[in-house]
Amino acid sequence: MAVRLRPLPEQVVVITGASSGIGLVTAKRAAATGARVVLAARNAQDLSIAVQRIREHGGRAIFCLTDVADAKAVERLGDAAVAEFGQIDTWVNNAGVSVYGRCTDIPLADLRRQFDVNYWGQVHGMLTAVRLMRERGGAIINVASAVADRAIPLQGNYSATKYAVKAFTDTLRMELEEAGVPISVSLVKPSSVDTPLFAKAKSYFGVEPQPIPPVYAPEVVARAILEAAERPIRDIVAGGMGKVVGVGEKLSPSLTDKYMERSTFDSQKTDTALANRADNLYAPVEHDGGERGQFEGRVHEHSAYTGAVLHPKRASLIGTAAIAAAFAARQIVRNRRTKDIEPTLPTD
Repeated sequence: MAVRLRPLPEQVVVITGASSGIGLVTAKRAAATGARVVLAARNAQDLSIAVQRIREHGGRAIFCLTDVADAKAVERLGDAAVAEFGQIDTWVNNAGVSVYGRCTDIPLADLRRQFDVNYWGQVHGMLTAVRLMRERGGAIINVASAVADRAIPLQGNYSATKYAVKAFTDTLRMELEEAGVPISVSLVKPSSVDTPLFAKAKSYFGVEPQPIPPVYAPEVVARAILEAAERPIRDIVAGGMGKVVGVGEKLSPSLTDKYMERSTFDSQKTDTALANRADNLYAPVEHDGGERGQFEGRVHEHSAYTGAVLHPKRASLIGTAAIAAAFAARQIVRNRRTKDIEPTLPTD
């Protein structure tokens, strides 16, 4: 059964992790089109401010305080959306937490809690969305990460949660298609994004963490999410560097390991000592940080690769982007085989 999605201005969109970063940007952009938006997160103050600003610009929005690790709380979120707006057309699973450290240094309780939020939180969202959209149809959009295709050091458990989300997403898609349920299931895989995630992350290496350059604006991901809300998209990498690394993984996993070992340990660390600050692994912080993070380098406001993939009429650009990704990935291998050349990657 072909899935037909409604135009965004006619939709009710539920977004988890909507108090900051990608979720907040997506909520504002959706509301600006006329969509009715339900924002969910654990920070009531930031959610209230976000809803107020959406309404000040003529949008329609409500918020629902939700810890996605709690299945009952996610069910209440879905029921609140239906009670307020009468329907749900798109459900975006975006909430997530980050913990930095070597796999052997992070306590088991922290590893389990991260899975509760990043993996089980999305499973709870998917199951609730299917329950409420089974007859009417709609879109489920899961925000994973480029590390769902290629794990990275110091974020082993985070990578594992995203691999798990990808597996559940792919399985759910097949099962819904086989059963004729008119719900599309999309996986969005952001590359490094400038959001407040890093300033709230728990860190076990003594300094503040940061995204691995090149870093993209959250709007790059929001555009991909909202495209998937209007037309079925199986999966998409938001930000060309994530695609480059994924191609490198397919060409030579072992040599990509070596590249990662040489380049990603230091690039995830700042020179700022880890202050006695709160993290949001178990409880919300006082302020979630708004739309953007604190990355001090260049932030890419657009991704040529992602833009080309989202718009089929730009087929030539897609081909160029794919060739560039393959070339860059091969360059990883070539650089590694050359004695003293540090591998470098182009951006899009």
